[in-house]
Amino acid sequence: MEAGFAPFLKTVIASLVYSLVGIVVFALSFVVMKLVTPFSIRKEIEEDHNTALAIVIGSVIIGISLIISASIHG
Repeated sequence: MEAGFAPFLKTVIASLVYSLVGIVVFALSFVVMKLVTPFSIRKEIEEDHNTALAIVIGSVIIGISLIISASIHG
């Protein structure tokens, strides 16, 4: 029974590590995106209701997530 459990445990640990790496890379890319923009993203979206900026930021987030997912998946 233990021999069958080892591959499962190895897979779960690998999934957790890859998830953590993906979250860290995503957070770093979001911080870089905030530093590059010459204005406050939060202010523009929340206070000024800039829908176009929200759509662009959402698209960038989805794109970064797809790139991270593809690089982790191989």
